[in-house]
This record gives sequence, structure tokens and C-alpha cells, in this order.
Amino acid sequence: MSESLPHLRKGAIRDFFNIIDSDPKSDPRYNMSEHTYNWGNGMFEFFGADEADKVRGPRRGMLFINEANNVPWETARGLDIRTQLLTIADWNPVSEFWAHEHWIGKPENEYIHSTYLDAVNVIPKEIVANIESNKDDPNWWNVYGLGKIGKVEGLVYPYFEQVDELPAGDYFYGLDWGFTNDYTALTKHVIVEKNLYSKELIYEKGLTNDAIAARMGELGIQSGYDEIFADSAEPKSIKEVFNLGFNVKGVTKGPGSVKFGQQKVLQYKQHWTKDSTNCIKEQRNFRYIPDKDGNLTDKTTHLYSHGMDSRRYAVVGKIGSYFDIG
Repeated sequence: MSESLPHLRKGAIRDFFNIIDSDPKSDPRYNMSEHTYNWGNGMFEFFGADEADKVRGPRRGMLFINEANNVPWETARGLDIRTQLLTIADWNPVSEFWAHEHWIGKPENEYIHSTYLDAVNVIPKEIVANIESNKDDPNWWNVYGLGKIGKVEGLVYPYFEQVDELPAGDYFYGLDWGFTNDYTALTKHVIVEKNLYSKELIYEKGLTNDAIAARMGELGIQSGYDEIFADSAEPKSIKEVFNLGFNVKGVTKGPGSVKFGQQKVLQYKQHWTKDSTNCIKEQRNFRYIPDKDGNLTDKTTHLYSHGMDSRRYAVVGKIGSYFDIG
């Protein structure tokens, strides 16, 4: 189990079927509606912490909690006491949470500290290189490189909630360009009073502008009508996608524009749909980077900026253009 079923679909369920070398769409042992997998005399069941009937349901033999730091303690405790043999939990040590208080150090429990170095023979070299390229961000490297407890300090957007779906309203879109090293991020948004609701639509590397336009059509974005606000640093890309029929507009950039946009986003109570797993991860990790003395700078974590920038462009473009305030 994990915080939500969409999170499991993009993580543990995908890993499960890769490990058993099977396809969930064609494997007759997998019930896609119930998210259960029959295995001999037993069964695997996948569910989210937000599914009350599953959380309070029957006992099980073994329990695996994926990214346990995103699951409430009362939920984890209730599941653990309904588990017969053992409970396994994994997490990235972004900060201390309930496991440090209730589980680690207890004689009946075992704590295993591992990092990417324990899997260098399995992880693609590109991922290893990507991990090691972030050594200049001390907190990120401490958590994801060394597996040590980090500190959640300097988050740009510290508070948000998750929802099942976007509410009805006047939808608008944000687009952050990427290709080889960075993700292309397309996000959909709606503002309801003082609430900003957002949904991740595209989060992928290697997309050409033709491919981006094709995906927009598949996603139901109305050609020539729906407003898409994009990074103006890519005028050629804006022109190409515009020529392919989509209403893409560049958001003006300049001195102070990033801070201006962040402040506009912070005017709202923020929400992400539960299936926006990459953007949720970004928001939890998008921080101001400290200098050598530990003082926060205006520089932010680039690795977790793609969905955040996409949303910022959308909000700035929708509620008011940026003027030079630097």
C-alpha cells in the first residue's frame, strides 16, 4: 500500500509486474478493477491509504508500505496490528517521521540503510550520473545520495492537499519545455475562489514539439481555444506548437519574474489530483538552496522545478501578466 492508488500504479505496481515479467493488461491472474493478483493459495492486494474500506478491512499475512513517510501514523498503525507475520516499510529520509519515533531502535524491528550505491549494477548509468550531478544541493544529496535524514527547510510551496479530480470550471494550462535532460511538463488548472486545483498531464523526456502537440490533441485540449501558457525562453517551440493549432502563449520573463510568479501561486490554497504523482513529488522537494553558511538563497532545486514552473507559468498567464519588478 501507499498514500494513494495512483501513486502505486506509477511505482510499486509497475515494479511488481516488471519483476514477475508480466503485463497487467493481459495477465489473467490480475483483477484490474479490484487491484488484486492471485498467486497460488495467496493473493497480493494493492490499495491506497485513502481507501477507508481497505485500511479498516481484514487481516493479512504481510504488509509492505511504500514511501511510508507519506502515510499517516494512525493508518500505518491500524494496518500493522492487522498484519500477521511482518510489516516492511520503505522511504526516502526527507525528514524524521513516525517510524523514527515508533519503530526504529525497537528490538523486534530491523532497520536497513541503503543508497543508490547498493544498486549500481542494476541502475542505468544515466540515472547514477543524474543522481551524482546533484551533489551541489546539500540537503538533496544528504537524503537521496547518502540516505541520511534531511531537513525540510526552505520549501517554496510548503502546503498543499490532494483531491480525486479537478472541479468544473474555466480550465487553463501551463507548459514547461524539456527534451534530453529535463522533463516536458504540461499541467491543467482551474481556480475556484481562493483555491488553485492542478493536474499533471504530461511529464516526460524526449518529446518533440510535434509529439507534444499530438499528445495535447489526445488529451482533449481544444485546438485554437484553450489557453496554454509556456516558458517564453523557447520562442521557436511556442511558434511551432502554435502553428500546429494550439493557443500557446509565452509568459514574459525578466528580473524578479520568478519570485513574482511564486507569490502569485502562493496567493491560493493549492491542490493536486492524486494521479499527479511527479508534481506531488516535486512540490514536496522544491526548495530554496542554502549557501555555504546555511542561509537560503533565491536559487531553487532544478531537479524538482518542471511541474512547479509549468504551474507558475499558467497562473501568471491567467491572472495577470508579469511586469518588470526587478
